[in-house]
Amino acid sequence: MTAVVELRPQNVARGISLIIVAALAISIQDVVFKLFSGELTLWQIFCLRGVLVIPMLFAALWVRSAQRGILEAALGKWPLLRSMFITASLLAFYAALPFSSLSTVGAANYIAPIFITLLSAYAIREPVGPLGWLGVCLGFAGVVVLLQPGTDAFSPWALLPIVGAASYALAHITTRARCQNVPVAALSLSQNIVMLLAGTVASVLMLWLQPQGTFADAYPYIFGAWSKVGLNDWLVLALLAGFAIINGMLLGGAYQTAPPAVVSTFEYSYLVFVAVWDILFFGIAPSVASVSGMVLIVVAGLLVLRRKST
Repeated sequence: MTAVVELRPQNVARGISLIIVAALAISIQDVVFKLFSGELTLWQIFCLRGVLVIPMLFAALWVRSAQRGILEAALGKWPLLRSMFITASLLAFYAALPFSSLSTVGAANYIAPIFITLLSAYAIREPVGPLGWLGVCLGFAGVVVLLQPGTDAFSPWALLPIVGAASYALAHITTRARCQNVPVAALSLSQNIVMLLAGTVASVLMLWLQPQGTFADAYPYIFGAWSKVGLNDWLVLALLAGFAIINGMLLGGAYQTAPPAVVSTFEYSYLVFVAVWDILFFGIAPSVASVSGMVLIVVAGLLVLRRKST
């Protein structure tokens, strides 16, 4: 394994450029998602985006003559389990977007390296080391400072990205332990199939239950019925579908081109972008507590990544 890594061509500048562009693209996608969340339900967006993404993926694979065996690999046990974890992570992230700032949700979501460290220690027996445990402690402190539990600034919705980060960490561990030899295209297809199914099942469940009452009325984004989809809606959904494919390619290219520890470090540029979008699009300037919490989380993540690279 070591010889393969050493022989792989490295282009650090290209890898850094790709991950920064990916972080920018993901942040723009999240702005679109947040702005669009008042139009359609979360489940409707997942369903309709999946309807668009899957044919687009197959078309891209067909152009590259890489479609053979992809569906069979995508429906394997471990890719599907990984996809369930990622879908749970994305659902938690996007469910929180209408109720919290992009900066808060994004920073809470970036606690994932801390969960990965803990899971690596106990699930696949990887050593953590002093830097890793220091990162875990700082990350926990950062979440407390960011979310401010017990104060008027605390929002229960802000806990969702923490749950999402834990799910993402489980997906990462599953990928590392069971999906290393699965083609990237199959993993992407599996993920989008599961997201489509999740949106469909949740939509049918909401149609059957028809939630009512004050709580359901207060959160139509989660508990509401499907809305009529106009031309503008389809254009936005197509944009989100395009982002889903482009972001996957950018992320994959970055991690294939440069060392993961370097790439992951610059992936935190996402937090800078969403802080700017919060100010420009939503008029939300990050508070001192939010900035302090984000800094602690970034430092914690960097310590964990440095622990892995040493």
